[in-house]
Amino acid sequence: MHKIKVDYICKKIKLIIHMEVFKLLDIQKNTQNINIENVEKVKCLIIGSGPAGYTAAIYASRANLKPLLYTGLQMGGQLTITTDVDNYPGYPKGVTGPVMMEDFKAQSERFGTEIRFGIAIDSDFSGKTHKVTFDDNKIIEADSVIIATGATAKYLGLECETKYAGIGVSACATCDGFFYRGKDVCVVGGGDTAAEEATYLAGLCRKVYLIVRRDSLRASKAMQDKIFSKGNIEILWEHQVIDLYGENGVEGVNLVKKKGTPDEEIIKLKIDGFFLAIGHTPNSDVFKKYLETDTVGYIKTIPGTSKTNVTGVFAAGDVQDPYYRQAVTAAGSGCMAAIDAERYLSELK
Repeated sequence: MHKIKVDYICKKIKLIIHMEVFKLLDIQKNTQNINIENVEKVKCLIIGSGPAGYTAAIYASRANLKPLLYTGLQMGGQLTITTDVDNYPGYPKGVTGPVMMEDFKAQSERFGTEIRFGIAIDSDFSGKTHKVTFDDNKIIEADSVIIATGATAKYLGLECETKYAGIGVSACATCDGFFYRGKDVCVVGGGDTAAEEATYLAGLCRKVYLIVRRDSLRASKAMQDKIFSKGNIEILWEHQVIDLYGENGVEGVNLVKKKGTPDEEIIKLKIDGFFLAIGHTPNSDVFKKYLETDTVGYIKTIPGTSKTNVTGVFAAGDVQDPYYRQAVTAAGSGCMAAIDAERYLSELK
């Protein structure tokens, strides 16, 4: 447990450093001329290194597409900040997220995928050849592009969320709820996602507290009915999270009730798990100039395929999936994207 926590802290420090670098590069990209010689041409470019990106790389490599994969800001995706993964097929004894993603990476490299650390900062899908600029001002011209940049869970912005990430804090009940069977947990949020997460956890946990900032739910009537029908779900109306506490993991949460009113009250609540359900942000901003997205930002794909509205550009994983957001579904869509790309490229010959 301590080793995982140390590894996580190291990854967070690296992540913060690269975020700062990204900000500087973002400022500079419009003021500096890119060296024309710093251009490289490939058949297949894959952006993102979670289950979708690595699976796409495995299939693309085996199809002799010689893919080039850029990892993105978080090498290995969200699973690198997850401890135990028990629901991915092929690991009967379970596996930690970082180890599983190293396995994915090693398998993709085995078939010849070239992997580079880098962040996409601009795209140009206006021509037949697609161009993506990365943070070292390297321009990759690709006949096909697979976007697997994932989605980032929204957090409250509290320091404790980082402190207890992977040891009590989660943004995925389906992924981590199993570890809290028979225990007490809380879910933060008032929309459909929060209602779904709370309902799912109610089937596993002894008690589920739904922390709602307002005095009403934003969830649909059908989802509200499900919440109210569960005897072990208690809604804490007009409550906001202040902090989490615990020695080697989450042991409780500090809340403020009716903040800013004469009836304001500080409450200390013992829990074993803290689940955030306030939404996700798909990492699609760099591509929105050319790709169709929904109102949240998820890239739209033609149903049953990974094809976007731009020919030769495909999307896989959480960046185009607002519903399931599981490692196994992401991997499946990565497979689809590679097959779609291979068929597209074969038609160009």
